[in-house]
Amino acid sequence: MSKVLVVDDDISIRTLLANSLSAHGYDVCTAANTIEMNQALVRTPVDLIILDVMMPGEDGLSACRRLVDDGGPPVVLFSALGEEQDRIAGLEFGADYYLTKTCTPREVLANVRAVLRRQERPVTRPERYSFGEWTIDLSSNELLDGHATLIDLTDGEFAVLRAFVQHPRRVLSRDALLELSRGRDSEAFGRAIDIQVSRLRRKLRAPGDDVIRTVKHEGYLFSPQVQRA
Repeated sequence: MSKVLVVDDDISIRTLLANSLSAHGYDVCTAANTIEMNQALVRTPVDLIILDVMMPGEDGLSACRRLVDDGGPPVVLFSALGEEQDRIAGLEFGADYYLTKTCTPREVLANVRAVLRRQERPVTRPERYSFGEWTIDLSSNELLDGHATLIDLTDGEFAVLRAFVQHPRRVLSRDALLELSRGRDSEAFGRAIDIQVSRLRRKLRAPGDDVIRTVKHEGYLFSPQVQRA
């Protein structure tokens, strides 16, 4: 049973989401702010956090970045702010999804399932590939540099890199990358792919188009030769 932590200062929203997720088999705990969230994380590990953006004290964006930097569980941001720049900011701070509070509990459930499904891929034999100095293990979701140092990637970043590695040297449109990395029914948007690619370029030490090339009006191309390791 996956454990989900709902963090929101509005008790009615906490209760609604907790009841909805519990009814579908999730073990749910709640917190009214990030102080209670931190206390809950000390008591027990969780598989996913649904995090309100606007809260008294530390806001959700700051907490999201801290969780991601500390290697914490994936985060779904949940906010009354629904403009594109708000959603982009949420993704840039490391969230896996950004949902607005106009969405239904059913939509929240679908996104929770999507994030947890990526984490629950059965581990079989290692599925490793190399490109340049890098080694990627698709079975354990690990990326290693040339010194065998583990590179910290969010679930969203790894999903996009997986799509590139499995389709190297081919131009992939934003829509194709969305479907390959997040699934056909994803509510994500094309700008989210641009953000993930930008962050991957920084982590692959490729600020230009050496590893991930931009093909104008078409999408992106993963340029290295990929080999089974």
